[in-house]
Amino acid sequence: MSSPDLVLRFDSVSKQYVRRNVRPFLVAGKWGQGREANGDEAFWAVDAIDLQIPASQSVAILGENGSGKSTLLSLATGSILPTRGVVSVRGRLAPLLALGVGFQPDMTAPENAFASASLLGLDRDQGSSRLRPILDFADLGGFENAPLRTYSAGMVARLAFAVVMHVDADLLLIDEVLSVGDGAFQRKCLRRIEELQQAGTSILLASHDLDAVRRACTRAIWLRSGRIEVDAPVEECVARYRSYLDELS
Repeated sequence: MSSPDLVLRFDSVSKQYVRRNVRPFLVAGKWGQGREANGDEAFWAVDAIDLQIPASQSVAILGENGSGKSTLLSLATGSILPTRGVVSVRGRLAPLLALGVGFQPDMTAPENAFASASLLGLDRDQGSSRLRPILDFADLGGFENAPLRTYSAGMVARLAFAVVMHVDADLLLIDEVLSVGDGAFQRKCLRRIEELQQAGTSILLASHDLDAVRRACTRAIWLRSGRIEVDAPVEECVARYRSYLDELS
């Protein structure tokens, strides 16, 4: 990564998967456009992605289901490797791609929050000092010291979101979670995102909530069939994506 101002860079990144034992008529009808295929079928989840995310920038990833949004975020975390190209990350990365993944159901909120913060790079003193702000942000009421298996999905989501918002990450990766909680919690999340951005944190956010995207981000990228269709200021990109969706309906 040549520029010290960049926290994330994709250079000609592609990721290929293989559909195993696909029936020939399914491949021909949906994926092959009339071409017969037998056995396995390869496809590109993302293809030839060039992307640069500088410090302090919030970037939305837009696109229909299957467009490559989650694959792009997973490539950024390093949880999957590219088939082609290079992914470069600078600094501490905090992913929130699946709410509550890694939480232990028999542990309490403080125990899970502390363990999760440690996995994201905080030492014992840092984790201890952030614990109260994390729990206050999650707003779990009288359930803080109850095991997580007694929580609703929304409570688990709030706790997971609270943790990643308090670990001093250089880059936050967020996948489809701005809809967690009620309206008040969503507004709290958006305010926290603004605070982090002002403090120098970069955010890469995949979401179908275009109104939330417009509030949280300054730039947006529209993925279509694994390729970048538009990379522009958020208002322009959202407008073009809305127009595309309207044409489909």
